[in-house]
Amino acid sequence: MSSVRQQINIAVGPRAVWRAFTTEEGVTSWWVDGARIVASEGGRIVLDTEDDEGQPLQERGLFHALRPTRSIEIIFDKAPPTPWAGSRLKLSLARDRGETRVVLVHSGSSETFTDDEQRAALDKEWRSALRSLRGALEG
Repeated sequence: MSSVRQQINIAVGPRAVWRAFTTEEGVTSWWVDGARIVASEGGRIVLDTEDDEGQPLQERGLFHALRPTRSIEIIFDKAPPTPWAGSRLKLSLARDRGETRVVLVHSGSSETFTDDEQRAALDKEWRSALRSLRGALEG
């Protein structure tokens, strides 16, 4: 299974980063246009955004594992076919000298993850998203 891995340090505590990934207000402040979130193991996450052509796109998944202020694991639904269908997003949060280190691993077996060009685009997309997260939290 291929993956994209990113890491960033953010000058806020783990609780702030946790809320940015597990609340509707948090994810819409830096990541997506709309969200519906039930942040509990087995809870649903629905992310509304647009594709490259400006068409509505909805990624849906389940919170597979949650360790408050430490880790999040989301498994995205396989249907309908979307770029992240069947993929797994793992986030680890840790204190790092007054900051929070965020380690993101997004893995899957779809074309998004196995095609070098598409994986490079996803890598760039996550790098930009995590910088937006840092800007929103440190701003």
